[in-house]
Amino acid sequence: MISFISFLAFTAFVAIYATWQLRKDQLRTKDGYFLGGRSLTGVVIAGSLLLTNISTEHLVGMNGSAYKNGAIIIAWEVTSALALVAAALYFVPRYLRMGLTTIPEFLEKRFDGLTRTLIALLLIISFVSTLLPIVLYTGAINIESVFDISKQLGITLDQGIWLTVIIVGGLGAIYAIFGGLKMVAYTDTINGFGLLLAGLLVPILALLDIGDGNPWAGLQSVFNAAPEKFNVVSTESSYGEGARDAILPFSVLFTGLIINQLYFWTMHQSIIQRALGAVNLREAQKGLLYTGVLKILIPIVIVLPGLIGFYYFGDRFYDNADIVYPELVKKVLPLWLTGFFVAVVVGAILSTFNSALNSAATIFSLGIYKRYLHKSATESQQVKAGRWTSAILATFAILVAPLVANAPAGLYQLLQQLNGIFFVPMATVIIAGFIFPKVSATGAKAGLLFGLTFYVVMDMILKVPLHFVHIWGIEFILNIAVMHLVSSFYPRTNNFKMVDVGAVNLDPWKYAKPLSIGLVIVTVMIYILLGSAG
Repeated sequence: MISFISFLAFTAFVAIYATWQLRKDQLRTKDGYFLGGRSLTGVVIAGSLLLTNISTEHLVGMNGSAYKNGAIIIAWEVTSALALVAAALYFVPRYLRMGLTTIPEFLEKRFDGLTRTLIALLLIISFVSTLLPIVLYTGAINIESVFDISKQLGITLDQGIWLTVIIVGGLGAIYAIFGGLKMVAYTDTINGFGLLLAGLLVPILALLDIGDGNPWAGLQSVFNAAPEKFNVVSTESSYGEGARDAILPFSVLFTGLIINQLYFWTMHQSIIQRALGAVNLREAQKGLLYTGVLKILIPIVIVLPGLIGFYYFGDRFYDNADIVYPELVKKVLPLWLTGFFVAVVVGAILSTFNSALNSAATIFSLGIYKRYLHKSATESQQVKAGRWTSAILATFAILVAPLVANAPAGLYQLLQQLNGIFFVPMATVIIAGFIFPKVSATGAKAGLLFGLTFYVVMDMILKVPLHFVHIWGIEFILNIAVMHLVSSFYPRTNNFKMVDVGAVNLDPWKYAKPLSIGLVIVTVMIYILLGSAG
């Protein structure tokens, strides 16, 4: 009962605070609803970015992978800092200069309307078919495990998970539909710092328990029990026998992982939309680079608990590693804190869920509805279309969520493999738009189609003996080659010039470059210091 009361109290506080912040906002305008009125500051952007990215697929999935496979999974996090540097110094200054609301808008300016539409449709499909269902399902596992909802209500475990998915998905849809980006950003900020606090408490309390009150002694005990688990450099084979089952061979960091990270942190609509809503470039850069700092630190929350879980449980949960984190939470958190923890977990689910819904609504309303279905739509009508889009996509995601259970390599690995279908082809087109001026609209569409087909054929039909992240790297190079080849037959006909539309002040943050250099150095040092552990 105490845990449930603390859950309700924190959840209610977040909702009331965010609603109060929006009391004077105009949510019927395009900028007001989709970009938070271009009023977001660095701290709000960083908090929102962290929680948009870190959700239950990280808490459950990455800790489960760390428990079973060791700290090699850390690469998904610490290399994000490098991509955030690229976002702050190169991409976002250009996005804000053009006054973009969505990334597909850039593709229309650079290529043509059909390229924009194709990317918009792929983005929406990727949200609904991969991210949203997995976020809801992993969240349901966590909540069910802590609160024993099925036992409390006298229903089966599957029914408990279904019920949790419906309630959390419905609540997330309400936030996204009625509050727009600013509501999402404010709730994200509070929940983001709540997640850091609650997430840090889990390993700290566990290490205090293991070390008899001395967390450092506890960490030494965990390390001594399995030092090889702390090694961040994987010796797995990335090609040949066993490559398809490998988690994250070290060599993939230099091929497809680079492309994936660049896409996610510099081009993915649900992420970059926060920076597009910044009050100016200075605040956008602050938000992105603060997030880079947090991504360096976040493995303490989403990797270390998995290693601690191995100390406590041994290999008992190797066949179902995704329940290790919820089991650890129940073991180390006092009862009165579990409610707050679950509230923060629900906030993390809602953040990622809301963000994807808001981004999908933005893309559909401005890129498809306004362009094809109602060309004379007013801003108020575009907002209404966005709200209906959020409602429909949320319903679909709720129905699909329980179908992702029992992923053989873990839920986080499943999410990354499915993302590969969409991320690399879209990244190739956007990168080509910036740095390859000879690529034409026809070439871009040819590369997009080739990329989608290549990954599905190689990884899912032919099942080549190659790690899927390497396939991303090969795909990127071939996509660029196809684009240039087709463009040589169908050359570019439009003249694109990046123009400052005066949307926001573009003076850069004076500490952007020094902090960027620091993030690069720290990332390299992590691999130097932990690369020989065990």
